[in-house]
Amino acid sequence: MSTGNEIERQESGQESEGHAERQIFSALLTPHRSLNRTGFLAVMLFLSVVSFVTGIVFLMQGAWPVLGFFGLDVLVVWWAFKVNFRTGRAREEITVTTSELRVRRISHHGQVAEWTFNPLWVRLDMEVDEDFGIEHLYLISRGHHIQIARFLGPDEKASFYKGLIEALNAAKRGPTYNPVT
Repeated sequence: MSTGNEIERQESGQESEGHAERQIFSALLTPHRSLNRTGFLAVMLFLSVVSFVTGIVFLMQGAWPVLGFFGLDVLVVWWAFKVNFRTGRAREEITVTTSELRVRRISHHGQVAEWTFNPLWVRLDMEVDEDFGIEHLYLISRGHHIQIARFLGPDEKASFYKGLIEALNAAKRGPTYNPVT
């Protein structure tokens, strides 16, 4: 998975802390951000210096309004990065136990939407494009369907699909009892 996306598969002997029921699968999906805060500051510093120097050159040639437009360009780029970082706060949590599949989606505004399904009745479906691979993943249960893993790329969706199918199959097999410790 890409940076920031975590998938945990627990073995049958482990107990999940704080839950009465063992988690078979747990995933935290977040949007990919290739530029961290340090990179953002470096880009903004470079853009500011280049814009200022170029604006001064135009100012010395008598084209003083250009300096203001270069400053405006830097402000627009700064605003676009801030919006991008704000949308990066969205996340999706998917958890599978033997009795439920829980999807919790948190928007970049902090709004929470949560769905709970019985893993015995859930079907995982996908839309595949022959050129790009998996485009969309859907959970379908009793007439309801929701799109999941929207943050992931096609290869990541294929890996996620495989892991979630394994977890759903394990949940459908039910809990196992192993008295040997």
